[in-house]
Amino acid sequence: MNKILLWSITAALAGFLFGFDTVVISGADTKLQELWHTSDFFHGAVVMAMALWGTVAGAIFGGIPTNKLGRKKTLIWIGVLFLVSALGSAFANDPYTFAFFRFLGGLGIGASTIAAPAYVSEIAPANDRGRLVSLYQFNIVLGILMAFLSNYLLRDAGENAWRWMIGIMAFPAFFYTVIVFTIPESPRWLLSKSRIDEAKMILLKIDPAVNIQDLMHELHIGENENEKQKQETIFLKKYRFPLLLAFLIALFNQFSGINAFLYYAPRIFAEAGLGESAALMSSVGIGLINLLFTLFGVFLIDKLGRRVLMLIGSVGYIISLGLVSVAFFLKWEGMQVPIFLFLFIASHAIGQGAVIWVFISEIFPNHLRASGQAFGSSVHWILAAVIPSMIPFLFSTIGAGTVFLIFAVMMVFQLLFVIFMMPETKGKTLEELQKSILK
Repeated sequence: MNKILLWSITAALAGFLFGFDTVVISGADTKLQELWHTSDFFHGAVVMAMALWGTVAGAIFGGIPTNKLGRKKTLIWIGVLFLVSALGSAFANDPYTFAFFRFLGGLGIGASTIAAPAYVSEIAPANDRGRLVSLYQFNIVLGILMAFLSNYLLRDAGENAWRWMIGIMAFPAFFYTVIVFTIPESPRWLLSKSRIDEAKMILLKIDPAVNIQDLMHELHIGENENEKQKQETIFLKKYRFPLLLAFLIALFNQFSGINAFLYYAPRIFAEAGLGESAALMSSVGIGLINLLFTLFGVFLIDKLGRRVLMLIGSVGYIISLGLVSVAFFLKWEGMQVPIFLFLFIASHAIGQGAVIWVFISEIFPNHLRASGQAFGSSVHWILAAVIPSMIPFLFSTIGAGTVFLIFAVMMVFQLLFVIFMMPETKGKTLEELQKSILK
């Protein structure tokens, strides 16, 4: 188990880079708009959201290297993309060069949401799979906290503070790229490529008692089956239900407003009447709450199960987003809005945050896992690009209160999805889940 934990943590560190890269831009938000004199629309859709468009591309096409090159090689290339992105963005002198390098980091994020959860779910024992895969999410929120904290500490680093804020990510990116060489390839991926001997060696390291013939039988590994599986796609009629589950959980994840909020936390706090320094400090509070409640989620996901955490999160979303909306409509100032948003972050962290990448990595069969992850991630990231890029425009037209009200209504629909559609996946092997979900 110690080996599996170490390999899982190593692969999950891709999540740290994902979280850091996603949020680090928030500290440079207003500075970059002033520096390059860009319009609200250009600033939102290009300068701020370009990493998200890269993430969409990474999510759509990341299943290809994850399937063809393997989980491990894809994770190595993800580290390289983050390293190049951090250095390139920090040294950029115009919005177009900056956007290009941010796009490369986005490719790394999108691909990591496929390769890292797929890798961990394939090496983890059934009873610990939720906890181990959700280490990826834990690393995301740790990265988010470190980015908020780093932005706060570097805020007075002179005229070019934004360069330090963004460039500092080169250090964790380099460290990750080096250590990911130490993990083995996923044995289930090796089996799906008929590399039986290599898979056996790794499987025996993971569990010396494993019956490899039984596992191959459960995975339908044999020449005829392999040929048949190569012809299959996730869009066949028999895979419609897992496809719908992946689509809906990803859709609701973004219609909670989570990415819009993380990208523009200082701006939202400023709208609520806090000064710049207090807004940045409140952002650090968001990172701490996120980390704490994600830890609760990681601890509880294999005990209570995925559905219970989603139910808790959905109710918390509805209450907190409703209160934020009311606060903006009634122009409450001071600490009310940060407190309601802390409740919102706690609801996200223990529910959707802890569950989404675990759930999507569990519901597709072995030979289609990377493609299924790519589909779920693509839905997630297309919305994560569209919604935040609209925020400056929506705030200045319909107002923050209406925006948060729309998010609250969408969470009522998420609650109905969890109650009536979402299956429980805890404690079952990936092969058992394949049989029960496809029924």
